[in-house]
Amino acid sequence: MSMYSRIAATGSALPKTRVTNEDLARRLAAMGVETTDEWIRTRTGIEARRFADPAAGETTTSLAAAAAREAMERAGFEPDTVDLIIVATTTPDMVFPSTAARVQSILGCAGCAAFDVQAVCAGFIYALNAADAMLRAGPYKRAIVVGAETMSRVIDLRDRSTCVLFGDGAGAAALEASDAPGILAARMYADGRHDEKVLGLTARISGGTLEGSPYINMDGRQVFKLAVDGLTGSAEEVAKLAGVSPSEVKLFVPHQANLRIMSMVAKKLGIADEAMVKTVSEHGNTSAASVPLALDAAVKAGRVKTGDLVLLQAVGAGMAWGSAILQWRADR
Repeated sequence: MSMYSRIAATGSALPKTRVTNEDLARRLAAMGVETTDEWIRTRTGIEARRFADPAAGETTTSLAAAAAREAMERAGFEPDTVDLIIVATTTPDMVFPSTAARVQSILGCAGCAAFDVQAVCAGFIYALNAADAMLRAGPYKRAIVVGAETMSRVIDLRDRSTCVLFGDGAGAAALEASDAPGILAARMYADGRHDEKVLGLTARISGGTLEGSPYINMDGRQVFKLAVDGLTGSAEEVAKLAGVSPSEVKLFVPHQANLRIMSMVAKKLGIADEAMVKTVSEHGNTSAASVPLALDAAVKAGRVKTGDLVLLQAVGAGMAWGSAILQWRADR
């Protein structure tokens, strides 16, 4: 039984179609909805996002599998050595089988455990926490954790307050059991009192028909407050559990939803602005894919080295939120 798990490598996948704020503004104008690049940027920090094209084979499953494959290849994991696949998604391509099972088939990892996690934007943190616990407990030795979304399928282009926020993509992490410190502490939280009136998508299939709304509903002001409080508190707790101070963090990877939320949390935690990863301008809010996409971008840019403290965190509908703090190990 190993005392720790560690991230051995990361991977990502983005749809080919890049949609700038100007592109989106033109599309909305054709529907009678007014917005501008400046309006979006000043409120969110978003400049562009990617939208999947199902006709080109871009789906939640294909993006998840591509990100997972890259993480596996960079970690040197052969398919038959993977013991566990967890996919965090709120936009699966079908009700069942799970996205994880479909990804498993594509990767050729038949026989290992595979399941989905649904905690919306907090999904990757939940999935990472679950994988960490399972690797520590054994007998699992290697895991692939993925966050993948096609949020463009569930945005209402007539609702300017939400349609400008979201994008599509997938990020993945290859984890392995370790005797040396990797993930130091991770915690998940939820408060179901903040229900679909705050943030939700109520669609469901019943009797062969769609019931409820197929589009995202959000109370932006309430989400902003809950996000700042939840992310700050959870970061302080995992840092305490790990025996470190948030100000010691060298790489801060927050949920890429809103630049103002990210900056406010960093300031409250005493984390330097230059330590924060900011991909929201190019990706928008990719829900469960947000954190692993941002982490992979930072890894590929050489922003993290062995021994660095890394803080990951996310918040989403439920309300659900969580943080994880780890000591980065680039060595094998």
